[in-house]
Amino acid sequence: MVSAELARTAVGIIGNAIALILFLSPVPTFIQIVKKGAVEQFSPVPYLATFVNCGIWVLYGLPMVHPNSLLVITINGAGLFIESVYLLMFLIYSARKQRIKVLLILLAEIVFVGVLSALVLTVAHTTKVRSNIVGSIAIVGNIMMYAAPLSVMKLVITTKSVEYMPFFLSLFSTLNGISWTIYALIRFDPYIVIPNGLGSLLGICQLVLYATFYKSTQRQLAERKAVGEMGLAEMGQAVGPSKKSNVVHNEHA
Repeated sequence: MVSAELARTAVGIIGNAIALILFLSPVPTFIQIVKKGAVEQFSPVPYLATFVNCGIWVLYGLPMVHPNSLLVITINGAGLFIESVYLLMFLIYSARKQRIKVLLILLAEIVFVGVLSALVLTVAHTTKVRSNIVGSIAIVGNIMMYAAPLSVMKLVITTKSVEYMPFFLSLFSTLNGISWTIYALIRFDPYIVIPNGLGSLLGICQLVLYATFYKSTQRQLAERKAVGEMGLAEMGQAVGPSKKSNVVHNEHA
């Protein structure tokens, strides 16, 4: 019979794999941003929320804060690095006003995690107290990460388009929440169960929105493409007579 600890480790490894895919799922979005040279309507909020969330969870997983949490450290350490790259892309390709805003929020998050780490490791003297403090804050951070796409969900409902809500980000966010909820239920950890349980529900809501507005999005994209092609055709027709007129004028000259 499989022990609870072995099952927890196995689910944790699966959770690491899913979370890594979640962290990498926006890559196509950033390839698009780099090609266009602008972030357009893509929001930096999910990446800022995930950045600070990963920082808090790395702190939570440290042996002197919450022992036996190596899998928490590994995936959140990787996530911290990946989100840093995404935010660098936002800083490069955003308009000046948004760039300053993102930079200020990012600096505030770094200072917050640094101050929290210093206080927890110096003021609190037992792992239980440290776990309670960091775990309580981590719940808020995790809920922020999962709730961050709410602004994008509002945009989806308003525009009836999922163009700016990446499907794979929503899908793996849901799977990530489910896997870590199971992980925390095997050996009950309320600080992981609560935010990831809520995250699972929010992820499911995003997938429902995607299914609801997928067809209308395709229709809007097709209409936009048709209008663009019509505009090019009209430009071609306008340039054609102009060239012909110049040729006739030159012949008479």
